[in-house]
Amino acid sequence: MTFENTLAYAQQMDRDDPIANIRNEFSIPKHSDGSDEIYLCGNSLGLQPKLAAEYVRRELSQWAELGVKGHFSGDFPWMPYHEFLSEGFADLVGAESNEVVSMNTLTANLHFMMVSFYKPTATRHKILIEDHAFPSDHYAVESQIKFHGFDPDESMLLIKPREGEEHIRKDDLMDLIEREGESIALIMLPGVQYYTGQVFDMKNITKLGHDKGCNVGFDLAHAAGNIPMQLHDWNVDFACWCTYKYLNSGPGSVAGCFVHQKHHTNEDLPRFAGWWGHDKMSRFKMENKFKPMKSAEAWQLSNPPVISLAAIRGSLDTIKKAGGINVLREKAIKLSGYMRHLLEKELSDDVAILTPSALDESGSQLSLAIKLKDGDDAERGKQIFDAIEANGVTGDWRYPNVIRVAPVPQYNSFEDVYRFVQILSEAVNSH
Repeated sequence: MTFENTLAYAQQMDRDDPIANIRNEFSIPKHSDGSDEIYLCGNSLGLQPKLAAEYVRRELSQWAELGVKGHFSGDFPWMPYHEFLSEGFADLVGAESNEVVSMNTLTANLHFMMVSFYKPTATRHKILIEDHAFPSDHYAVESQIKFHGFDPDESMLLIKPREGEEHIRKDDLMDLIEREGESIALIMLPGVQYYTGQVFDMKNITKLGHDKGCNVGFDLAHAAGNIPMQLHDWNVDFACWCTYKYLNSGPGSVAGCFVHQKHHTNEDLPRFAGWWGHDKMSRFKMENKFKPMKSAEAWQLSNPPVISLAAIRGSLDTIKKAGGINVLREKAIKLSGYMRHLLEKELSDDVAILTPSALDESGSQLSLAIKLKDGDDAERGKQIFDAIEANGVTGDWRYPNVIRVAPVPQYNSFEDVYRFVQILSEAVNSH
């Protein structure tokens, strides 16, 4: 696209935006002067959808008025409440409805998935992850390897960017899988890398991994609600995601999980079981003979936390109002493209964009590295970040010098993007 660096142009883009009104479905935090914040932190915690608040209040009322009868009463009874999220989750990740379930939290789900899909042997015991994985993923993988009696120094296979580069080259990753595949039990990579915003080629990673005999799973914390996916068609074994970033369901909200339907009938697959994974037609017979459901629900342990799921349902309904993930992605490309254009035009001497520019390798997030020149204070980047925060911008700071910002298509505007770059430019020039 051809962009213009003017406020009038940004405002015209907002007037022409077919889903601009979805912003009104969210509660926008206020700056100290009473104006709306420029909230660019949806990659960390999304804003509150008004429907989420409404749905949570509805369930609190049900609890107050019905007590235990709320499990079976009303349009959204609590007993099957997680099922009301299945269609929305399936649309977001490209799955069948029986392949997705809302349960637990992200790292807990990764552990439960590794119980089933990390089955090391003396010759095939490695887990492939990225060198700069989100720490919780690294801890989970390391602990699983130790639990099975292996040495992480030998069984944790790390893929990293080349010296002096920020991104993992696709060819380097594929070459590693090709070379080490016979020793890899599990490939577990992110859909979108949390620090740089790099999107991984999940389709071809899965294909090559399976060709080499590996199980393949993904952490979609920064992908769900950000980029379209086709997990079922890509034949991914499993995937897990949190729901409080681009899915806007509230801090610490219940996570999501995908298990490909090809695994649903394998009752011999190892798993940590709980009663909510038991066949729901006989669950309450209390026979203590576990019979897993033939769906992703078989990996559930406990009855769902309805208050949290109500917030997720509100978020999913808001996404549906906007037209779904493909419509959101179309706007996201324009928003992040506009931000990239302004940054490269205005601040290329002071700010490096770490996120790949290719559309198939980037989502909403742009990771901005503040350049340090001779004589600069080592804390210059943090000073710039503090300055933009003081002027009404909410982003995310990562040491040593990176500001992560995500213009989210549900509630961010082109005017947000324009004003952010102006505020950042002023901060750069004064520090």
